[in-house]
Amino acid sequence: MNTQFTYFLILGASIIGPFILSFDKKVMFYKKWKYLFPAMVLPALFYVVWDIYFTSKGVWSFNENYITGIKLVNLPIEEVLFFIIVPYCCIFIYECIRCYFPTLQDTRRSNLILKGIGILLFITGIYFNNKYYTSWTFIFTAIFIAAIYLAKRFFKNFHSTYFLIAYAITIVPFLLVNGLLTSIPVVLYNDIENLGLRIYTIPMEDVFYGMLLVMMDISIYEKLRNRF
Repeated sequence: MNTQFTYFLILGASIIGPFILSFDKKVMFYKKWKYLFPAMVLPALFYVVWDIYFTSKGVWSFNENYITGIKLVNLPIEEVLFFIIVPYCCIFIYECIRCYFPTLQDTRRSNLILKGIGILLFITGIYFNNKYYTSWTFIFTAIFIAAIYLAKRFFKNFHSTYFLIAYAITIVPFLLVNGLLTSIPVVLYNDIENLGLRIYTIPMEDVFYGMLLVMMDISIYEKLRNRF
């Protein structure tokens, strides 16, 4: 097998299940695509620019043996697709929870948990400001969490309980995909720019890198869905 399609195959395998289940009669996720795909545009652009910059700085790199070689600036096309496919899968899980557990409340506890995560990330990001991946990821995530609560009028449809439950479930397949990407390895990380703490072969920062991406997508998705 041509190993240059490895990244593509991992992404393809990731989306098969969520795509097929998008036509489930209870969730009917396909009917929400008109909100979903526009919601993914701005976060994807933000992450593509971020990835291009970090790749140029050597924060991470991509193993040429496992990518097609088609690139946007210095970024493999597979990495660009990552910011579409992963959010699709994550928001599908989020939507399943909303449909199957419609009575869950946005509780004070869940809001405190999210705020606590934001405060902890901000302090840690400032302390490790000499590490690109750690500081940028933690501070960006903390700022976005702060924005959710400071700009309540814009984010009034963001439901912290649904988000935290969905992300807790999402983290399992997210880590499986990232585990493949980092163990093969398709993606190589420069440990000088992160804390050096790993979940198997995955930098711990990936958990919050993914959290920010999903949180941005869900926030815009809910804004578009409830715009009237």
